[in-house]
Amino acid sequence: MRGPQAALAALVFGAGTGSLATEIAASRLLAPYFGSSTIVWANLIGIVLAALALGYVLGGRLADRRPEPRLLGLIVLLAALWVAMTPFVARPFLDASVRSLDDASAGAVIGSFFAVVLLFAPAVVLLGMVSPFAIRLAITDVATAGAVAGRFYALSTAGSLLGTFIPALLLIPLVGTQRTLLGTAVLLALSASLVLGRKLVVLAAALAALVAVPPGAVKSERGLLHEEESAYQYIQVVERTDGRRLLRLNEGVAVHSVWRRDTVLTGGVWDAFLALPPLLDRQLKSVAILGNAAGTVARALGVFYPAAHVDGVELDPAVSRVGRRYFGLDDNPRLSVHDADARPFLRDTEKRYDLIVADAYHQPYVPFYLATREFFALTRARLTPGGILALNVAAVPGDDSLLNGVTSTLKHEFRTVAVWPALRFNKIVLATEAPAFELRRLRDGPLRLRPLHELLTRGLRTVTESGDDPWTDDLAPVEWVTDKMIVEYAARGGELDEDSLPTAP
Repeated sequence: MRGPQAALAALVFGAGTGSLATEIAASRLLAPYFGSSTIVWANLIGIVLAALALGYVLGGRLADRRPEPRLLGLIVLLAALWVAMTPFVARPFLDASVRSLDDASAGAVIGSFFAVVLLFAPAVVLLGMVSPFAIRLAITDVATAGAVAGRFYALSTAGSLLGTFIPALLLIPLVGTQRTLLGTAVLLALSASLVLGRKLVVLAAALAALVAVPPGAVKSERGLLHEEESAYQYIQVVERTDGRRLLRLNEGVAVHSVWRRDTVLTGGVWDAFLALPPLLDRQLKSVAILGNAAGTVARALGVFYPAAHVDGVELDPAVSRVGRRYFGLDDNPRLSVHDADARPFLRDTEKRYDLIVADAYHQPYVPFYLATREFFALTRARLTPGGILALNVAAVPGDDSLLNGVTSTLKHEFRTVAVWPALRFNKIVLATEAPAFELRRLRDGPLRLRPLHELLTRGLRTVTESGDDPWTDDLAPVEWVTDKMIVEYAARGGELDEDSLPTAP
């Protein structure tokens, strides 16, 4: 290819790169506001595909009416300007969206849909117009039309592959979401300059200069101590007027760790796990926390059960660093922090534990591979005889579908399964190979935890039936069950509020 043909090919490649880079960056821009659940990804992928399809149709029609290279260049230039504008207008727009939808349990569904439509779909429509337009311009002989179309769509796909992996693996972790979008805009502007002329390089340079603008706070909040985008998620540390520090990840609805200066008790779901060790027939010696976050449970275990060694497993090293800086993660000298995914860690270790706590969830979503029969069989193999598996499972009043799916699957691997409705939206599910949970042993637990022991004694209910269709690695409709639970609860007018457990003085 030479001359105009080469310029069109480069333009198609650049548009393919820009469209997928915009989609990947969009997922990171939306996550702090609406999370990264399956339904948010479904909104993003579905709308991007619809926008591309619309672009294909519009690009083909426009090319037949006005087959002008300059017009194609202007389309790509307009897409570049839209992408460059997005990170600056997105933050106030998303802040306003979240404020208006914070009280809606289905806010992530509604908010992410309209955010993608308004912020990202226009640029993707414009980029979708490029391939059919360029094919129309490149075809000079109908005998070679198929070869031209195949070559251009291959170039577009190759650009899309580059636009998928480079931002996800390199740019976003190194320079962040805002600068990745600006870099994408620069690439698109340079691509447009190939057909619009060298003068457009000046505009590309101006867009590149915007990279120097420091990224704004994603969601500014009073008492904000720290925020960052790690390779996995958006991290925020907030300090309340009473001195409590809260760790928030992604959407910021759920709190993943709490720190208080004067006590390791929080009044939250983390305290519930402290009530469990007396159920063992021996002193607690070893614990694995799958989803250690900033170490709230691990820190408390060091106070109430100082003889126990704790392996805290946390996928994101940045969260562990935040835990050390703001949440006293190193206060427990018998804690070992492992930066690893929960299930691979259990698979690779040869250790056995008296207690395994599984809290590696982005509430209310349970990763499907931590709710399957294969995972529960693995945890059973890593427990000492009579050891206990404890899971934090989200539920809404009047809907136990997610809870029932987890417990019925557990019954296929464990002899005894029980549920403790510790909080309104959090159920603690317990499983053991022992014949039963001996509640009388709670009387020998730490005196400061007596209120929790009383709640556990009153609330623990044994699960007697196992389902006919346990969840497996092949089929575990966890996200579908969870989304259905949230949407139906919202339709009934339910609101998410903050639960609390009694905190001992």
